[in-house]
Amino acid sequence: MIIVSNTSPINYLILIEQINLLAELFQEIIIPQAVYTELSDKFAPPPVQAWIRNPPSWLKIQPVSQTADAIANLLDPGETEAILLAQELNADLLILDDMKARRIAKDRGLAITGILGILDQAATMKLIDLPVAIQSLKNTSFWASDSLLQKLLDKHY
Repeated sequence: MIIVSNTSPINYLILIEQINLLAELFQEIIIPQAVYTELSDKFAPPPVQAWIRNPPSWLKIQPVSQTADAIANLLDPGETEAILLAQELNADLLILDDMKARRIAKDRGLAITGILGILDQAATMKLIDLPVAIQSLKNTSFWASDSLLQKLLDKHY
């Protein structure tokens, strides 16, 4: 399977200490150069910067060969390149959270999930304690409606 990720799911999985779920669920994740740049930015959280300085073997960084199209004006560089790379590679799944980016990716026929989808899948496979993971996520700057988070918890409990 070809899985491409944007910055924020990786960022938040690192912050809630669940980054290894990506390897457990998908074996390999591909990110474009712009995502690598965002993860290593001096304004990224220190644990994220530390993680990307020595990325695991299951994370592949791949340049996008096509030039940015009209979405470059609508999205940040990481989202733009993640969508373009997913299209270029004919990815099986694109992991991203931003609503506008998700809408554009869906319009382009890409299968998508976000961090909550990752946590849902991990909980289904009994890889995580979902309430603990959700609480950890709430302790970051990640935002999702309480009703959405409750719906996810209700699905598993």
